[in-house]
Amino acid sequence: MAKPLSLQYQTDDPGNSFATVVESYSDHLQAGRYGHRCRRYVASVVHFGHWLSREGLAAINVDEAVIGRFLSEHLSRCECPRPVPLRMIEVRAALNLLLRLLRAQSIAAIPETNEIERELAHFDAKMVEVWGLSRGTRDHRCRIIRRFLLAQFGDKPIGVASIGASDVRSFVLGEPGWSASTIRVAGGALRCWLRYRALLGDKTAELQQAVPRPAYYRQTSLPDTLSESELDELFASFDIRCPSRRRGYAMVRCLADLGLRCSEVVGLRLDDIDWAAGTVHIAAGKARRADVLPLPTATGAAIADYLVHERPTTDCRTIFVRHVAPLGEPVGRRVVQQAIHAAYRRCGWDRTRVHILRHTLGSRLINAGTPMKQIADVLRHRSIVTSATYARVDATRLSAVALPWPGSAA
Repeated sequence: MAKPLSLQYQTDDPGNSFATVVESYSDHLQAGRYGHRCRRYVASVVHFGHWLSREGLAAINVDEAVIGRFLSEHLSRCECPRPVPLRMIEVRAALNLLLRLLRAQSIAAIPETNEIERELAHFDAKMVEVWGLSRGTRDHRCRIIRRFLLAQFGDKPIGVASIGASDVRSFVLGEPGWSASTIRVAGGALRCWLRYRALLGDKTAELQQAVPRPAYYRQTSLPDTLSESELDELFASFDIRCPSRRRGYAMVRCLADLGLRCSEVVGLRLDDIDWAAGTVHIAAGKARRADVLPLPTATGAAIADYLVHERPTTDCRTIFVRHVAPLGEPVGRRVVQQAIHAAYRRCGWDRTRVHILRHTLGSRLINAGTPMKQIADVLRHRSIVTSATYARVDATRLSAVALPWPGSAA
């Protein structure tokens, strides 16, 4: 059982390990407009400070491991006099914010990066410089390569010459039951890293050839899309009262009407919209091209409604911002995904993919007879071949309307 602490919740208590930073921590919370959570966050820090003193530690010793000890060894069995914040998620958030502040003020040490993290940082920079990959793709590939390097080298120096073809094959094929899609993604990430190492002078040709290439049949059928009635139902789901309704509706209009990717939606800025000309500027992203697209009336109206009636007052120039602390900061891609997933649930669907809205726009343009070059421009594809995905014959649907061959037994 965690030994109770004698707590005194004065922010100026000189005996607390964080007596010198509580004020700046509180100011940071106020600046981030954490609202009613400010008091509980500060109380969590004071609680943590008393425990730290009892353990014979100081603010300089704080890191992720020390915070983990406090949460697992003390907070989970805490019997300290009330009021003490005890919600694990809330206390963890308060202490992680404290750790960032301590490191920003050079009180707590910034952890040194090991060789694998340095390798991944250089690999990430090269993926931008040479291949122009999007942030999401780079992050995903770095996670895969981190697992590979840890399995191969651990904390030892990285040496490509010690990697064998069998090591490559066993890693990419993974566990029994892995799908062809999962194997393909792992293989693509590893091939990309081996090409990067080849740029540094390593001999990786044989290793690249050893990467398995499973059959991939996803491109044999048309992409999954929403029908017109389903799209209308999705839009109507934002008429129901729900958190950040206007922001979610504006986001889904950007996805469905402009064919934007999640990263492009969160990257939109106030300066990107020319209201007089009715256009929107899309910054260079996955396709490494910046574009100016017509802004549909419904999309512009949804964005304007959000800006006027729901967006918090903030100096941030990003269109879509956080509605919870830190208030007014730019949102991440996960916020877009969560808004769409919530809309799917309100519609009673079990869908999970957000990219289906981009596919839906491509199919709608094809069905409307739009020239392929214009579709490629709207979807910002680097190659018209990518846009041709939406022009393939849908054999499954075609078979439903096929007539019997004249003279056949049917």
